[in-house]
Amino acid sequence: MHQRQGFDIALKELKLKLLRMGGDVQEALRQAVRSLKTANLHLADEIIVGDQRINRQEHEVEDLCIRLIATQQPVATDLRRIVAGMRIASDLERMGDLAVDISKSTLRLAGETLSQPPSEITEMAAVVDEMIFEALQCYVDNDGERARKLAVQDDRVDHLYRQIAENLFNLTAERPALATQAMTMAFCGRYLERIGDHATNIGESVIYIVYGERSDLN
Repeated sequence: MHQRQGFDIALKELKLKLLRMGGDVQEALRQAVRSLKTANLHLADEIIVGDQRINRQEHEVEDLCIRLIATQQPVATDLRRIVAGMRIASDLERMGDLAVDISKSTLRLAGETLSQPPSEITEMAAVVDEMIFEALQCYVDNDGERARKLAVQDDRVDHLYRQIAENLFNLTAERPALATQAMTMAFCGRYLERIGDHATNIGESVIYIVYGERSDLN
C-alpha cells in the first residue's frame, strides 16, 4: 500500500510538471505573436532566452518518467500514463521551439517597413492557444472523447493557414518588394499550424492513456 501511495504521488508530480510546462509554452506563444505584431525585438529576445527553461522542464519530466519505469515497473494504464507523459513533454518542447521560431521571424524583419501581420495569424494564434488549453485539460480529466474534438479545431487551423498562404502569394504578385516579408509571415503561419499539430498529438496521447488506442487526430 505504501509503495502504491508513493507511486500515486509521483504521478501527480508528473501531471503538475506537465501543466506548468504547458502554461509556460502558452505564455511563450502569446508573447511571440505579440512580438511579431508589435515588432518588439526585446520581447523576441526574451522568448528565445526563456526557451531554455522549457527545455529543462522537458528533461525533468523525462528523468521522472524513467525513474518511475525503472523503480516501479508499472503495467497497463500506469505504464501508458508514464509513456504518454514523455510524449506530451516532447510535444510541448517542440511548441516552445516553434514559439522561438516566430520570435526569430520578428528579429529577421527588424528594420523593415512592416505591414500588419495577416489577420489570420492572430486568429490562428488564438485557436492554437485554445487547443493547448483543451489538450492539457483533457489530460488532467482523462477525457478521451473530448480529446477527439481537437481534430475539429485542427481543421480550422489548417484552413486558416491555407488562407494565409494564398493571400500572401497574391500579395507578392502585386507587390514584389514585399516578398521577403510575405515569406516570413507565411513561415509564421506554418509554425502556428505545426503547434496545432502538436496539440492534437497531446490529444492522441490522452486517448492512448484512457483507451490504450493509437489514433490520428491530424
